[in-house]
Amino acid sequence: MLGKGASESLETRPLVCPRCATDLNADDAYRRYRVCGQCGYHFTLSADERIRLLVDPESFEEFNRHLVSVDPLVFSDRLPYRKRILQAREETGLREAVVTGIGRIRGHEVVLAVLDFRFLGGSMGSVVGEKVTLAFERAAERHLPIVTVSASGGARMQEGILSLVQMAKTTAAAKRAHDSNVPYISVLTHPTTGGIYASFANQGDIILAEPGALIGFAGPRVVKETAGHEPLRSHSAEFLWEHGFVDQVVDRRRLRDTLALILRLVSAHGTSGGRSVLRRSHPIDGSRRRAWDIVELARHPERPTTLDLIRRISPQFIELHGDRLFGDDPAVVGGIGEIAGRGVIIIGHERGHGDPRRRNGQALPEGYRKALRLMDLAARLRLPVITLIDTPGVYLGEGAEERGIASALSQCIAAMSVLPVPTVAVIIGEGGSGGALALAVADRVLMLENAIYSVISPEGAAAILYRDASRAPEVAESLKITAPDLLRLDVIDGIVPEPEGGAHRDPDYAAVLVLDAIVEALNEVVDIPPDKLVRERYRKFRRMGQTNTYIRELVAQEVAELSATIGRTLGSLRDRFPFSKDEEVVEASPTVRQE
Repeated sequence: MLGKGASESLETRPLVCPRCATDLNADDAYRRYRVCGQCGYHFTLSADERIRLLVDPESFEEFNRHLVSVDPLVFSDRLPYRKRILQAREETGLREAVVTGIGRIRGHEVVLAVLDFRFLGGSMGSVVGEKVTLAFERAAERHLPIVTVSASGGARMQEGILSLVQMAKTTAAAKRAHDSNVPYISVLTHPTTGGIYASFANQGDIILAEPGALIGFAGPRVVKETAGHEPLRSHSAEFLWEHGFVDQVVDRRRLRDTLALILRLVSAHGTSGGRSVLRRSHPIDGSRRRAWDIVELARHPERPTTLDLIRRISPQFIELHGDRLFGDDPAVVGGIGEIAGRGVIIIGHERGHGDPRRRNGQALPEGYRKALRLMDLAARLRLPVITLIDTPGVYLGEGAEERGIASALSQCIAAMSVLPVPTVAVIIGEGGSGGALALAVADRVLMLENAIYSVISPEGAAAILYRDASRAPEVAESLKITAPDLLRLDVIDGIVPEPEGGAHRDPDYAAVLVLDAIVEALNEVVDIPPDKLVRERYRKFRRMGQTNTYIRELVAQEVAELSATIGRTLGSLRDRFPFSKDEEVVEASPTVRQE
């Protein structure tokens, strides 16, 4: 049962937008969502209103409503703490600052914990901490996703240190839910500060925020009093998104659908099937194109990028942002998608068709750390990982070394090697050096027909070897960077065909071929137990370079050509010195020869 104060509170709300002064009396967006339809200003909501906006009608069942706060310190300032609690209950119709329960969001059953700022500033005392902890434990016990909606001024000082330690309790409960592979979505609303922001609210697998929400560890008043100045932009949802701490800033009008889509993707188990498109061998016919021609196709400015392909193969893709440490790098994109009805994590380099923010797919450390975070999410939620590789290499300009580019690459390679979920990597354009390899330590590594994969660019190799970058076409042949070369070397597992003339000629059909290849590769590994998957992945890369398979292929080719030459010579001799029919039979019989 929800609190009784929500319906009365609507009558006292302002009917003029404080940001743009729009009259809200006839505003449909305001009436339904408490959002100004003119400027998008988000008004605060009670917990009851929030739950009604998010869950399916008549689906929410509250639990642990009976828990109420006491006064452990016998605290009193202008009013005794007990009296403050009684006033908050009377004003809000709630018994505490958080409402917890189980409901459905577009049919998906979830555990909900929703804070109400009206109740003593949504502060976290012992009971709030207990109810939130019990919600995480219920989610882990029933293996249900959990969604928390934060609106809080922080710790409840009237409960002293007992309030502070609720940060440890709730964070530990969130971690235990993580370890039970329970999806956790944290929604930050206005305001979210202090102990709640620095505890369970920041543990979300996916963190969403409402536009314009004030979010930060210390509230503006505390910052002004202690640091002597007011915070500028640092305490906003948009600032945190730009700096990698929030996955998406989501308008309240889209929040329910966004949550429903995420819940659907993390629970989609998919189906087998699909057609076989991968080429597993390359015929020795001498008709292969020059390596430099393929280099030019791999770099074609209109070649479909990672986002071009994702939009076609996984239209329901939810992009997630940020490394939770420093920032968000647009040169690496990632999020939750769907492949053949199966929820997956998709990560890839994004060249951006000239967008300077993307740096032609050359990523900074935060790009690879974002990839690491998404790999960790995939492991917890048991979702396969698909990587799309298209980069000339890592970004080597300002910020790369300072923020640890080598460390980020090393961590990515190490993490991919032990991921306990199926992994498929597809080199869709240029796979350059360590920047490419960091996303290519997979159970199945595929290459588009006109992609390249190299230790160094042909221009770089030519400059080092000959001090002349113009000899790059010559060096490209020697580097063996094309898909047929790498298939012979056992570096890749299959070649994905492209439309005639290259993927840029027909991006839609190219995406169909990529999708079919991913499904085919996933079907080969998706049912392998995690321990065996990791062992086989290690053996796969352990074998690389142990034997020179390319030399073996060259020897086989020479033997085949020699055999053909001998065959032609014998045929010529037969024509020149014809045998009788009986003589031919005798000559061919091993028994006669033994006699």
